[in-house]
Amino acid sequence: MADPQPASSQSHTTCSSLLHELQIIWDEIGESDDERDRMLLQLEQECLDIYRRKVDRTRKYKAELHQSLAESEAEITNLISALGERMIVARGKGSLKEQLSTIEPVLDDLRLKKNERMKEFSETQWQIAQICAEIAGNGQSNDSTSLRVNESDWTLNKLAELKSHLQELQNEKLIRLQRVNSHINAIHQLSVVMSFDFFETVNEINPSLSSCKSDQVKSISNDTLARLTSVIRSLNQEKRQRLQKLQNLGSTLMELWNLMDTPTEEQKKYDYVTSLISSNVDEVSKPGSLALEVIEQAELEVERLNVLKASKMKELVLKRQSELEEIYRGVHMDVDSDAARQILISLIESGNADMSDLLSSMDDQIAKAKEQALSRKDILDKVEKWKYAAEEEKWLDDYEKDENRYSAGRGAHKSLKRAEKARILVSKIPSIIETLTSKIKAWESEKGIPFLYDKDPLLCTLEEYIMLRQEREEEKRRFREQKRLQEQLATEQEAIFGSRPKKPLGQSTTANTLLGTPLGRRGATPSRHGVPSSGKERRDGRKSNAVIPINYVALPKDDTISQ
Repeated sequence: MADPQPASSQSHTTCSSLLHELQIIWDEIGESDDERDRMLLQLEQECLDIYRRKVDRTRKYKAELHQSLAESEAEITNLISALGERMIVARGKGSLKEQLSTIEPVLDDLRLKKNERMKEFSETQWQIAQICAEIAGNGQSNDSTSLRVNESDWTLNKLAELKSHLQELQNEKLIRLQRVNSHINAIHQLSVVMSFDFFETVNEINPSLSSCKSDQVKSISNDTLARLTSVIRSLNQEKRQRLQKLQNLGSTLMELWNLMDTPTEEQKKYDYVTSLISSNVDEVSKPGSLALEVIEQAELEVERLNVLKASKMKELVLKRQSELEEIYRGVHMDVDSDAARQILISLIESGNADMSDLLSSMDDQIAKAKEQALSRKDILDKVEKWKYAAEEEKWLDDYEKDENRYSAGRGAHKSLKRAEKARILVSKIPSIIETLTSKIKAWESEKGIPFLYDKDPLLCTLEEYIMLRQEREEEKRRFREQKRLQEQLATEQEAIFGSRPKKPLGQSTTANTLLGTPLGRRGATPSRHGVPSSGKERRDGRKSNAVIPINYVALPKDDTISQ
Protein backbone atom coordinates (compact mmCIF):
# COMPACT_ATOMS: atom_id res chain seq x y z
CA MET A 1 0.00 0.00 0.00
CA ALA A 2 1.40 3.35 -1.00
CA ASP A 3 2.15 5.98 1.64
CA PRO A 4 -0.56 8.64 1.95
CA GLN A 5 0.22 11.97 0.50
CA PRO A 6 1.01 14.91 2.79
CA ALA A 7 -1.88 17.00 3.90
CA SER A 8 -0.62 19.99 1.93
CA SER A 9 -0.44 17.88 -1.23
CA GLN A 10 -3.97 16.60 -0.65
CA SER A 11 -5.13 20.11 -0.12
CA HIS A 12 -3.36 21.32 -3.30
CA THR A 13 -4.78 18.40 -5.25
CA THR A 14 -8.21 19.11 -3.91
CA CYS A 15 -8.01 22.77 -4.77
CA SER A 16 -6.69 21.96 -8.27
CA SER A 17 -9.39 19.43 -8.90
CA LEU A 18 -11.99 21.86 -7.70
CA LEU A 19 -10.51 24.59 -9.89
CA HIS A 20 -10.47 22.16 -12.85
CA GLU A 21 -14.04 21.22 -12.16
CA LEU A 22 -14.86 24.90 -12.00
CA GLN A 23 -13.21 25.48 -15.40
CA ILE A 24 -15.26 22.71 -16.88
CA ILE A 25 -18.41 24.20 -15.46
CA TRP A 26 -17.48 27.64 -16.73
CA ASP A 27 -16.79 26.19 -20.16
CA GLU A 28 -20.16 24.57 -20.22
CA ILE A 29 -21.73 27.80 -19.07
CA GLY A 30 -19.68 29.81 -21.47
CA GLU A 31 -18.29 32.34 -19.04
CA SER A 32 -15.99 34.96 -20.48
CA ASP A 33 -12.39 35.26 -19.56
CA ASP A 34 -12.95 38.55 -17.78
CA GLU A 35 -15.69 37.05 -15.71
CA ARG A 36 -13.56 34.08 -15.00
CA ASP A 37 -10.66 36.29 -13.92
CA ARG A 38 -12.96 38.30 -11.71
CA MET A 39 -14.33 35.16 -10.06
CA LEU A 40 -10.87 33.72 -9.53
CA LEU A 41 -9.68 36.99 -8.05
CA GLN A 42 -12.70 36.98 -5.77
CA LEU A 43 -11.98 33.39 -4.81
CA GLU A 44 -8.39 34.23 -3.97
CA GLN A 45 -9.53 37.20 -1.90
CA GLU A 46 -11.92 35.01 0.05
CA CYS A 47 -9.19 32.46 0.69
CA LEU A 48 -6.89 35.25 1.84
CA ASP A 49 -9.52 36.51 4.22
CA ILE A 50 -9.95 33.04 5.67
CA TYR A 51 -6.22 32.70 6.25
CA ARG A 52 -6.01 36.14 7.70
CA ARG A 53 -8.82 35.43 10.17
CA LYS A 54 -7.16 32.17 11.09
CA VAL A 55 -3.87 33.94 11.71
CA ASP A 56 -5.58 36.60 13.79
CA ARG A 57 -7.32 34.00 15.91
CA THR A 58 -4.10 32.09 16.31
CA ARG A 59 -2.23 35.24 17.24
CA LYS A 60 -4.92 36.05 19.77
CA TYR A 61 -4.76 32.55 21.19
CA LYS A 62 -1.02 32.96 21.51
CA ALA A 63 -1.54 36.24 23.41
CA GLU A 64 -4.06 34.51 25.63
CA LEU A 65 -1.54 31.78 26.36
CA HIS A 66 1.05 34.43 27.20
CA GLN A 67 -1.51 36.18 29.42
CA SER A 68 -2.52 32.96 31.11
CA LEU A 69 1.10 32.04 31.67
CA ALA A 70 1.85 35.48 33.11
CA GLU A 71 -1.25 35.39 35.31
CA SER A 72 -0.40 31.92 36.55
CA GLU A 73 3.12 32.97 37.34
CA ALA A 74 1.82 36.10 39.12
CA GLU A 75 -0.73 34.04 41.05
CA ILE A 76 1.97 31.56 42.05
CA THR A 77 4.16 34.43 43.18
CA ASN A 78 1.29 35.96 45.21
CA LEU A 79 0.30 32.64 46.74
CA ILE A 80 3.89 31.86 47.69
CA SER A 81 4.14 35.29 49.32
CA ALA A 82 0.72 35.09 51.03
CA LEU A 83 1.26 31.55 52.29
CA GLY A 84 4.79 32.26 53.33
CA GLU A 85 6.09 29.28 51.33
CA ARG A 86 9.78 28.98 50.71
CA MET A 87 9.94 27.82 47.10
CA ILE A 88 11.19 29.06 43.76
CA VAL A 89 9.25 28.28 40.58
CA ALA A 90 11.30 28.73 37.42
CA ARG A 91 9.66 29.20 34.03
CA GLY A 92 9.85 26.02 32.01
CA LYS A 93 11.41 25.72 28.52
CA GLY A 94 9.56 24.88 25.35
CA SER A 95 6.29 26.08 23.89
CA LEU A 96 3.75 28.13 25.75
CA LYS A 97 1.55 25.10 26.30
CA GLU A 98 4.49 23.16 27.67
CA GLN A 99 5.31 26.00 30.05
CA LEU A 100 1.68 26.16 31.18
CA SER A 101 1.52 22.45 31.71
CA THR A 102 4.63 22.75 33.90
CA ILE A 103 3.32 25.41 36.29
CA GLU A 104 -0.34 24.30 36.46
CA PRO A 105 0.31 21.50 39.07
CA VAL A 106 2.26 23.94 41.22
CA LEU A 107 -0.57 26.45 40.97
CA ASP A 108 -3.19 23.84 41.81
CA ASP A 109 -1.21 22.74 44.88
CA LEU A 110 -0.84 26.33 46.06
CA ARG A 111 -4.54 26.96 45.52
CA LEU A 112 -5.38 23.89 47.61
CA LYS A 113 -3.13 25.10 50.40
CA LYS A 114 -4.74 28.50 50.14
CA ASN A 115 -8.25 27.06 50.51
CA GLU A 116 -7.25 24.98 53.53
CA ARG A 117 -5.43 27.92 55.11
CA MET A 118 -8.36 30.20 54.38
CA LYS A 119 -10.70 27.75 56.07
CA GLU A 120 -8.53 27.76 59.19
CA PHE A 121 -8.35 31.55 59.16
CA SER A 122 -12.08 31.87 58.75
CA GLU A 123 -12.86 29.41 61.55
CA THR A 124 -10.42 31.10 63.92
CA GLN A 125 -11.64 34.58 63.13
CA TRP A 126 -15.24 33.48 63.46
CA GLN A 127 -14.56 32.13 66.95
CA ILE A 128 -12.74 35.33 67.88
CA ALA A 129 -15.63 37.43 66.61
CA GLN A 130 -18.10 35.21 68.49
CA ILE A 131 -16.30 35.55 71.83
CA CYS A 132 -15.83 39.29 71.32
CA ALA A 133 -19.54 39.57 70.67
CA GLU A 134 -20.30 37.66 73.90
CA ILE A 135 -17.97 39.88 75.91
CA ALA A 136 -19.51 42.98 74.32
CA GLY A 137 -22.95 41.63 75.14
CA ASN A 138 -24.12 41.34 71.52
CA GLY A 139 -24.88 37.63 71.60
CA GLN A 140 -23.96 35.68 68.46
CA SER A 141 -22.17 37.70 65.79
CA ASN A 142 -23.78 37.69 62.29
CA ASP A 143 -21.75 40.53 60.85
CA SER A 144 -20.00 39.23 57.72
CA THR A 145 -17.61 42.18 57.68
CA SER A 146 -16.08 40.98 60.91
CA LEU A 147 -15.17 37.67 59.20
CA ARG A 148 -13.21 39.18 56.29
CA VAL A 149 -9.71 37.83 55.91
CA ASN A 150 -6.68 39.78 54.77
CA GLU A 151 -5.78 37.86 51.60
CA SER A 152 -2.29 39.32 51.51
CA ASP A 153 -1.25 37.43 54.63
CA TRP A 154 -2.05 33.70 54.89
CA THR A 155 1.16 32.79 56.64
CA LEU A 156 1.37 30.29 59.47
CA ASN A 157 2.76 33.05 61.71
CA LYS A 158 -0.37 35.10 61.18
CA LEU A 159 -2.54 32.05 61.82
CA ALA A 160 -0.57 31.38 65.03
CA GLU A 161 -1.18 34.97 66.13
CA LEU A 162 -4.89 34.59 65.55
CA LYS A 163 -4.99 31.29 67.41
CA SER A 164 -3.02 32.80 70.28
CA HIS A 165 -5.49 35.69 70.42
CA LEU A 166 -8.32 33.17 70.32
CA GLN A 167 -6.76 31.25 73.22
CA GLU A 168 -6.53 34.46 75.25
CA LEU A 169 -10.17 35.21 74.54
CA GLN A 170 -11.17 31.66 75.45
CA ASN A 171 -9.28 31.98 78.73
CA GLU A 172 -10.96 35.30 79.41
CA LYS A 173 -14.31 33.76 78.57
CA LEU A 174 -13.63 30.90 80.99
CA ILE A 175 -12.62 33.36 83.73
CA ARG A 176 -15.70 35.46 83.08
CA LEU A 177 -17.91 32.39 83.13
CA GLN A 178 -16.39 31.34 86.45
CA ARG A 179 -17.01 34.82 87.83
CA VAL A 180 -20.58 34.73 86.60
CA ASN A 181 -21.17 31.33 88.21
CA SER A 182 -19.52 32.52 91.42
CA HIS A 183 -21.74 35.60 91.51
CA ILE A 184 -24.82 33.49 90.82
CA ASN A 185 -23.88 31.13 93.67
CA ALA A 186 -23.36 34.09 95.99
CA ILE A 187 -26.77 35.49 95.07
CA HIS A 188 -28.30 32.06 95.64
CA GLN A 189 -26.74 31.80 99.11
CA LEU A 190 -27.96 35.29 100.00
CA SER A 191 -31.43 34.45 98.70
CA VAL A 192 -31.51 31.34 100.90
CA VAL A 193 -30.42 33.25 104.03
CA MET A 194 -32.81 36.18 103.46
CA SER A 195 -35.64 34.15 101.84
CA PHE A 196 -36.20 36.04 98.59
CA ASP A 197 -36.87 34.81 95.01
CA PHE A 198 -33.52 33.83 93.49
CA PHE A 199 -34.78 33.25 89.91
CA GLU A 200 -36.60 36.55 89.79
CA THR A 201 -33.46 38.37 90.92
CA VAL A 202 -31.07 36.86 88.36
CA ASN A 203 -33.68 37.04 85.59
CA GLU A 204 -33.83 40.81 86.06
CA ILE A 205 -30.07 40.93 85.51
CA ASN A 206 -30.08 38.75 82.37
CA PRO A 207 -32.59 36.08 81.33
CA SER A 208 -29.78 33.72 80.27
CA LEU A 209 -28.65 33.44 83.90
CA SER A 210 -31.88 31.85 85.07
CA SER A 211 -32.43 29.60 82.04
CA CYS A 212 -32.34 25.85 82.61
CA LYS A 213 -31.73 25.01 78.94
CA SER A 214 -28.46 23.22 78.28
CA ASP A 215 -27.89 25.03 74.98
CA GLN A 216 -28.46 28.44 76.52
CA VAL A 217 -25.15 30.33 76.81
CA LYS A 218 -24.86 32.44 79.94
CA SER A 219 -24.08 36.07 79.40
CA ILE A 220 -20.50 37.00 80.28
CA SER A 221 -20.59 40.60 79.13
CA ASN A 222 -19.16 43.51 81.05
CA ASP A 223 -22.66 44.79 81.66
CA THR A 224 -23.79 41.45 83.13
CA LEU A 225 -20.75 41.22 85.40
CA ALA A 226 -21.22 44.81 86.53
CA ARG A 227 -24.90 44.24 87.32
CA LEU A 228 -24.12 41.00 89.15
CA THR A 229 -21.47 42.77 91.23
CA SER A 230 -23.88 45.61 91.99
CA VAL A 231 -26.65 43.22 93.04
CA ILE A 232 -24.28 41.24 95.30
CA ARG A 233 -23.03 44.45 96.91
CA SER A 234 -26.60 45.57 97.49
CA LEU A 235 -27.63 42.18 98.90
CA ASN A 236 -24.59 42.04 101.21
CA GLN A 237 -25.47 45.48 102.50
CA GLU A 238 -29.04 44.32 103.04
CA LYS A 239 -27.72 41.24 104.85
CA ARG A 240 -25.57 43.37 107.14
CA GLN A 241 -28.48 45.68 107.88
CA ARG A 242 -30.81 42.79 108.67
CA LEU A 243 -28.20 41.10 110.86
CA GLN A 244 -27.52 44.37 112.70
CA LYS A 245 -31.24 44.85 113.21
CA LEU A 246 -31.67 41.31 114.55
CA GLN A 247 -28.61 41.69 116.79
CA ASN A 248 -30.05 44.90 118.23
CA LEU A 249 -33.40 43.19 118.73
CA GLY A 250 -31.68 40.19 120.33
CA SER A 251 -29.74 42.43 122.72
CA THR A 252 -32.93 44.31 123.58
CA LEU A 253 -34.72 41.03 124.21
CA MET A 254 -31.98 39.85 126.56
CA GLU A 255 -32.04 43.17 128.44
CA LEU A 256 -35.80 42.98 128.81
CA TRP A 257 -35.62 39.33 129.89
CA ASN A 258 -33.03 40.18 132.52
CA LEU A 259 -35.06 43.14 133.71
CA MET A 260 -38.27 41.17 134.08
CA ASP A 261 -36.79 37.77 135.00
CA THR A 262 -38.43 36.11 132.01
CA PRO A 263 -38.59 32.28 132.34
CA THR A 264 -36.01 30.31 130.37
CA GLU A 265 -38.70 28.37 128.52
CA GLU A 266 -40.14 31.59 127.14
CA GLN A 267 -36.68 32.82 126.14
CA LYS A 268 -35.97 29.64 124.16
CA LYS A 269 -38.64 30.63 121.63
CA TYR A 270 -36.27 33.30 120.36
CA ASP A 271 -32.98 31.42 120.52
CA TYR A 272 -32.67 31.84 116.75
CA VAL A 273 -32.49 35.61 117.34
CA THR A 274 -30.20 35.74 120.38
CA SER A 275 -27.81 33.23 118.80
CA LEU A 276 -26.94 35.87 116.17
CA ILE A 277 -25.85 38.55 118.66
CA SER A 278 -22.15 37.69 118.47
CA SER A 279 -22.19 36.33 114.90
CA ASN A 280 -20.14 37.79 112.08
CA VAL A 281 -22.00 38.60 108.87
CA ASP A 282 -19.99 35.98 106.97
CA GLU A 283 -20.87 33.31 109.52
CA VAL A 284 -24.64 33.60 109.04
CA SER A 285 -25.66 30.97 106.48
CA LYS A 286 -28.67 29.19 107.98
CA PRO A 287 -31.62 29.19 105.54
CA GLY A 288 -34.19 31.82 106.42
CA SER A 289 -32.25 33.12 109.42
CA LEU A 290 -32.44 36.74 108.12
CA ALA A 291 -35.90 36.57 106.59
CA LEU A 292 -38.21 39.57 107.01
CA GLU A 293 -40.67 37.34 108.88
CA VAL A 294 -38.02 36.61 111.51
CA ILE A 295 -37.32 40.32 112.01
CA GLU A 296 -41.02 41.12 112.24
CA GLN A 297 -41.58 38.42 114.89
CA ALA A 298 -38.68 39.75 116.96
CA GLU A 299 -39.99 43.31 116.65
CA LEU A 300 -43.42 42.24 117.84
CA GLU A 301 -41.90 40.46 120.85
CA VAL A 302 -39.81 43.51 121.77
CA GLU A 303 -42.89 45.69 121.47
CA ARG A 304 -44.87 43.32 123.70
CA LEU A 305 -42.13 43.22 126.31
CA ASN A 306 -41.79 47.01 126.28
CA VAL A 307 -45.49 47.31 127.08
CA LEU A 308 -45.05 44.77 129.88
CA LYS A 309 -41.90 46.53 131.03
CA ALA A 310 -43.76 49.82 131.61
CA SER A 311 -46.10 48.13 134.07
CA LYS A 312 -43.26 46.47 135.98
CA MET A 313 -40.85 49.36 135.97
CA LYS A 314 -41.52 50.43 139.56
CA GLU A 315 -40.88 46.91 140.77
CA LEU A 316 -37.68 46.73 138.71
CA VAL A 317 -36.35 50.04 139.99
CA LEU A 318 -36.99 49.08 143.60
CA LYS A 319 -35.40 45.71 142.96
CA ARG A 320 -32.30 47.50 141.65
CA GLN A 321 -32.30 49.66 144.78
CA SER A 322 -32.46 46.55 146.98
CA GLU A 323 -29.56 45.08 145.05
CA LEU A 324 -27.59 48.29 145.53
CA GLU A 325 -28.34 48.33 149.26
CA GLU A 326 -27.32 44.70 149.57
CA ILE A 327 -23.97 45.44 147.92
CA TYR A 328 -23.30 48.35 150.28
CA ARG A 329 -24.46 46.36 153.28
CA GLY A 330 -22.20 43.46 152.31
CA VAL A 331 -19.13 45.72 152.40
CA HIS A 332 -20.23 47.70 155.49
CA MET A 333 -20.83 50.95 153.60
CA ASP A 334 -23.53 53.09 155.15
CA VAL A 335 -26.29 54.44 152.90
CA ASP A 336 -29.57 56.14 153.72
CA SER A 337 -31.82 53.46 152.22
CA ASP A 338 -35.12 54.97 153.32
CA ALA A 339 -34.38 58.38 151.81
CA ALA A 340 -33.15 56.83 148.55
CA ARG A 341 -36.26 54.68 148.25
CA GLN A 342 -38.51 57.66 148.95
CA ILE A 343 -36.81 59.69 146.19
CA LEU A 344 -37.19 56.82 143.69
CA ILE A 345 -40.86 56.31 144.51
CA SER A 346 -41.51 60.04 144.13
CA LEU A 347 -39.82 60.09 140.71
CA ILE A 348 -41.79 57.06 139.50
CA GLU A 349 -45.15 58.35 140.73
CA SER A 350 -44.57 61.84 139.28
CA GLY A 351 -44.24 60.36 135.78
CA ASN A 352 -41.56 62.91 134.86
CA ALA A 353 -38.69 60.45 134.90
CA ASP A 354 -37.67 58.32 131.91
CA MET A 355 -37.80 54.84 133.36
CA SER A 356 -35.19 53.48 130.97
CA ASP A 357 -32.77 56.26 131.96
CA LEU A 358 -33.60 55.64 135.58
CA LEU A 359 -32.85 51.94 135.25
CA SER A 360 -29.67 52.73 133.37
CA SER A 361 -28.66 55.10 136.17
CA MET A 362 -29.40 52.41 138.73
CA ASP A 363 -27.28 49.95 136.75
CA ASP A 364 -24.43 52.47 136.70
CA GLN A 365 -24.72 52.90 140.47
CA ILE A 366 -24.70 49.12 140.93
CA ALA A 367 -21.63 48.82 138.72
CA LYS A 368 -19.84 51.53 140.71
CA ALA A 369 -20.92 49.91 143.99
CA LYS A 370 -19.51 46.58 142.81
CA GLU A 371 -16.31 48.32 141.82
CA GLN A 372 -16.09 49.96 145.25
CA ALA A 373 -16.89 46.65 146.93
CA LEU A 374 -14.14 44.99 144.95
CA SER A 375 -11.65 47.67 145.97
CA ARG A 376 -12.64 47.18 149.64
CA LYS A 377 -12.64 43.38 149.57
CA ASP A 378 -9.00 42.89 150.52
CA ILE A 379 -9.28 45.29 153.45
CA LEU A 380 -12.58 43.76 154.59
CA ASP A 381 -11.04 40.31 154.55
CA LYS A 382 -8.31 41.62 156.83
CA VAL A 383 -10.97 43.27 159.04
CA GLU A 384 -12.79 39.96 159.41
CA LYS A 385 -9.54 38.29 160.38
CA TRP A 386 -8.86 41.04 162.90
CA LYS A 387 -12.39 40.82 164.33
CA TYR A 388 -12.09 37.08 164.69
CA ALA A 389 -8.73 37.46 166.43
CA ALA A 390 -10.23 40.10 168.75
CA GLU A 391 -13.11 37.79 169.63
CA GLU A 392 -10.71 34.99 170.34
CA GLU A 393 -8.66 37.37 172.50
CA LYS A 394 -11.75 38.26 174.53
CA TRP A 395 -12.65 34.59 174.90
CA LEU A 396 -9.12 33.81 176.03
CA ASP A 397 -9.31 36.56 178.66
CA ASP A 398 -12.58 35.16 179.96
CA TYR A 399 -11.19 31.65 179.86
CA GLU A 400 -8.12 32.58 181.88
CA LYS A 401 -10.32 34.22 184.52
CA ASP A 402 -12.19 30.99 185.05
CA GLU A 403 -10.77 29.32 188.20
CA ASN A 404 -12.32 26.01 187.20
CA ARG A 405 -10.80 25.87 183.71
CA TYR A 406 -8.46 23.03 184.70
CA SER A 407 -11.18 20.92 186.31
CA ALA A 408 -11.87 17.55 184.79
CA GLY A 409 -15.27 18.71 183.73
CA ARG A 410 -16.96 17.87 180.47
CA GLY A 411 -15.45 19.63 177.43
CA ALA A 412 -12.43 20.96 179.34
CA HIS A 413 -9.98 19.43 176.84
CA LYS A 414 -11.72 21.18 173.94
CA SER A 415 -11.47 24.52 175.71
CA LEU A 416 -7.82 23.86 176.41
CA LYS A 417 -7.12 23.21 172.72
CA ARG A 418 -9.04 26.30 171.74
CA ALA A 419 -7.02 28.34 174.25
CA GLU A 420 -3.78 27.10 172.68
CA LYS A 421 -4.93 28.14 169.21
CA ALA A 422 -6.26 31.44 170.55
CA ARG A 423 -2.90 32.32 172.11
CA ILE A 424 -1.19 31.74 168.74
CA LEU A 425 -3.76 33.88 166.93
CA VAL A 426 -3.64 36.64 169.58
CA SER A 427 0.13 36.80 169.19
CA LYS A 428 -0.44 37.72 165.51
CA ILE A 429 -2.80 40.61 166.25
CA PRO A 430 -0.09 43.31 166.11
CA SER A 431 1.05 42.20 162.64
CA ILE A 432 -2.59 41.93 161.50
CA ILE A 433 -3.28 45.48 162.67
CA GLU A 434 -0.07 46.77 161.09
CA THR A 435 -0.91 45.19 157.72
CA LEU A 436 -4.51 46.40 157.89
CA THR A 437 -3.45 49.93 158.77
CA SER A 438 -1.00 50.01 155.85
CA LYS A 439 -3.66 48.83 153.38
CA ILE A 440 -6.22 51.33 154.68
CA LYS A 441 -3.77 54.22 154.32
CA ALA A 442 -2.88 53.13 150.77
CA TRP A 443 -6.57 52.88 149.88
CA GLU A 444 -7.35 56.30 151.33
CA SER A 445 -4.37 57.81 149.52
CA GLU A 446 -5.56 56.38 146.21
CA LYS A 447 -9.26 57.26 146.63
CA GLY A 448 -8.80 60.54 148.48
CA ILE A 449 -11.53 59.66 151.01
CA PRO A 450 -11.53 58.00 154.45
CA PHE A 451 -12.28 54.28 154.63
CA LEU A 452 -15.58 54.05 156.52
CA TYR A 453 -16.77 50.90 158.21
CA ASP A 454 -20.39 51.11 159.39
CA LYS A 455 -20.29 54.93 159.33
CA ASP A 456 -17.03 55.16 161.35
CA PRO A 457 -13.51 55.72 159.95
CA LEU A 458 -11.81 52.36 160.24
CA LEU A 459 -8.43 53.91 161.10
CA CYS A 460 -9.99 55.62 164.11
CA THR A 461 -11.54 52.34 165.18
CA LEU A 462 -8.18 50.63 164.90
CA GLU A 463 -6.50 53.35 166.91
CA GLU A 464 -9.19 53.04 169.59
CA TYR A 465 -8.70 49.28 169.65
CA ILE A 466 -4.93 49.64 169.94
CA MET A 467 -5.34 52.05 172.84
CA LEU A 468 -7.82 49.78 174.63
CA ARG A 469 -5.57 46.80 174.05
CA GLN A 470 -2.65 48.67 175.55
CA GLU A 471 -4.81 49.52 178.56
CA ARG A 472 -5.75 45.87 178.96
CA GLU A 473 -2.09 44.90 178.79
CA GLU A 474 -1.38 47.48 181.48
CA GLU A 475 -4.21 46.07 183.62
CA LYS A 476 -2.78 42.58 183.21
CA ARG A 477 0.60 43.84 184.28
CA ARG A 478 -0.89 45.48 187.40
CA PHE A 479 -2.83 42.31 188.08
CA ARG A 480 0.33 40.26 188.03
CA GLU A 481 1.95 42.73 190.41
CA GLN A 482 -1.09 42.59 192.67
CA LYS A 483 -0.98 38.81 192.62
CA ARG A 484 2.66 38.87 193.58
CA LEU A 485 1.86 41.13 196.54
CA GLN A 486 -1.01 38.87 197.58
CA GLU A 487 1.26 35.84 197.55
CA GLN A 488 3.88 37.74 199.57
CA LEU A 489 1.23 38.84 202.10
CA ALA A 490 -0.06 35.30 202.42
CA THR A 491 3.47 34.05 203.08
CA GLU A 492 4.03 36.65 205.80
CA GLN A 493 0.70 35.78 207.45
CA GLU A 494 1.61 32.10 207.50
CA ALA A 495 4.87 32.98 209.18
CA ILE A 496 3.05 34.97 211.88
CA PHE A 497 -0.14 32.96 212.43
CA GLY A 498 0.79 29.58 211.08
CA SER A 499 -0.50 27.76 208.05
CA ARG A 500 -4.21 27.58 207.31
CA PRO A 501 -6.02 24.82 205.55
CA LYS A 502 -6.54 25.68 201.90
CA LYS A 503 -9.69 25.17 199.97
CA PRO A 504 -9.54 22.99 196.93
CA LEU A 505 -8.77 24.82 193.70
CA GLY A 506 -11.86 26.37 192.22
CA GLN A 507 -13.77 26.80 195.55
CA SER A 508 -14.28 30.31 196.94
CA THR A 509 -14.10 31.30 200.60
CA THR A 510 -16.37 33.53 202.56
CA ALA A 511 -13.75 36.24 202.50
CA ASN A 512 -13.56 36.03 198.75
CA THR A 513 -17.29 36.30 198.56
CA LEU A 514 -17.37 39.31 200.84
CA LEU A 515 -14.42 41.15 199.40
CA GLY A 516 -15.10 40.27 195.75
CA THR A 517 -12.98 38.66 193.06
CA PRO A 518 -10.25 40.66 191.33
CA LEU A 519 -11.36 42.41 188.22
CA GLY A 520 -8.00 43.58 186.96
CA ARG A 521 -7.90 40.94 184.19
CA ARG A 522 -11.51 41.33 183.18
CA GLY A 523 -11.82 41.94 179.44
CA ALA A 524 -13.78 44.88 178.12
CA THR A 525 -17.15 44.42 176.46
CA PRO A 526 -16.72 44.28 172.64
CA SER A 527 -18.21 47.01 170.54
CA ARG A 528 -19.93 46.43 167.22
CA HIS A 529 -16.47 46.23 165.62
CA GLY A 530 -15.33 43.41 167.89
CA VAL A 531 -13.03 45.74 169.86
CA PRO A 532 -13.36 46.85 173.49
CA SER A 533 -15.46 49.96 174.11
CA SER A 534 -13.71 52.80 175.92
CA GLY A 535 -14.86 55.02 178.79
CA LYS A 536 -16.84 53.80 181.75
CA GLU A 537 -15.75 50.16 181.65
CA ARG A 538 -12.06 51.10 181.67
CA ARG A 539 -12.62 53.37 184.65
CA ASP A 540 -14.52 50.62 186.50
CA GLY A 541 -11.64 48.27 185.80
CA ARG A 542 -9.11 50.63 187.34
CA LYS A 543 -11.24 51.02 190.50
CA SER A 544 -11.48 47.26 191.01
CA ASN A 545 -7.72 46.92 190.88
CA ALA A 546 -7.39 48.79 194.18
CA VAL A 547 -9.12 45.98 196.14
CA ILE A 548 -6.75 43.23 197.28
CA PRO A 549 -8.64 40.21 198.64
CA ILE A 550 -7.22 38.61 201.79
CA ASN A 551 -7.71 34.98 200.88
CA TYR A 552 -7.11 35.09 197.10
CA VAL A 553 -6.57 31.73 195.51
CA ALA A 554 -3.38 31.90 193.52
CA LEU A 555 -3.82 31.45 189.82
CA PRO A 556 -1.23 29.47 187.87
CA LYS A 557 1.59 31.58 186.52
CA ASP A 558 1.48 31.58 182.76
CA ASP A 559 4.03 33.61 180.93
CA THR A 560 1.93 33.47 177.77
CA ILE A 561 -0.62 35.77 179.36
CA SER A 562 1.75 38.69 179.17
CA GLN A 563 2.69 38.04 175.59
